[in-house]
Amino acid sequence: MNTADYVDQLVIQLKNEGIPLSDAAWEVALSCVDWPYVFGAWGEYCTPEKRKRRASDAHPTIVSKCQVLSGKKSSCSGCKWLPDGKNVRMYDCRGFTDWVLKQFGIDLTGEGATSQWNNKANWETKGTIDTIPDDILVCVFVHNSSTGKMEHTGLAYHGATCECSNGVQYFAKRKSKWSHWAMPKGIGGEVPVPTPSTNKPTLRKGDKGPYVTLAQTELLQKGYALPRYGADGSFGNETLAAVKQLQYDFGLTVDGIIGPRTWEVLDSTIHPTLYTVTIPHLVKDDAEKLIKQYPDGKMTEEG
Repeated sequence: MNTADYVDQLVIQLKNEGIPLSDAAWEVALSCVDWPYVFGAWGEYCTPEKRKRRASDAHPTIVSKCQVLSGKKSSCSGCKWLPDGKNVRMYDCRGFTDWVLKQFGIDLTGEGATSQWNNKANWETKGTIDTIPDDILVCVFVHNSSTGKMEHTGLAYHGATCECSNGVQYFAKRKSKWSHWAMPKGIGGEVPVPTPSTNKPTLRKGDKGPYVTLAQTELLQKGYALPRYGADGSFGNETLAAVKQLQYDFGLTVDGIIGPRTWEVLDSTIHPTLYTVTIPHLVKDDAEKLIKQYPDGKMTEEG
């Protein structure tokens, strides 16, 4: 199972490669396989607190599949949703398709599968499953003839499907349950070129959203640790410290604010230069005092 940090970085990598949108979105969808289903979730991190806010009598598994909410353990330690100690995201069916496509600038309007399907502004074209194109990524739907509603949705490409029902699942062969398909507007193009640094918003502590996630992901790619929260889309103290360290390393004004010059460094492929300095005959106490002046400094002893 992949971590959320890994998938966030994959999104940026695919954007930079400029491959067709269908291929990029499909690869991201498959990278989320085995992530949890939670009714009402649209891609937020899976935590007991966030699961509890979604809990209801109609969906008891939201509680029963969480070891903290179910009382099996007092913490998330050892939970299957924490691969390598990192978090994953949670979705319901329409939250999954919406989140994947939104990473590439396509925003499906609608609170559920039915409202997404009914909004003509979402789609380039659509039809019944017998006319589905296999050479472009589309959303697929399950129509309930008794209620007249779309009761489920997922993604389909080259005859395979990826959906979130009992967690995110991949099926190499499309099942017979799917009745309709719809092509999102914009899916036929290339992956959008990453937004230039000068067009990105200025970010400060307290800000939240996709640009914060992008900045955090680029910090991680450059080797700046965010061990507690990772790329969670929330600009807190951990992110502030990493931004200040990056600004210090690259000779920028150390104010913790991500403006055009800091964005330029984040978006670049350059990494901070590391130096090794050998000081002979320095006693350990003096060496420890010296190393404290350099936040990422490390000391080794010889002889």
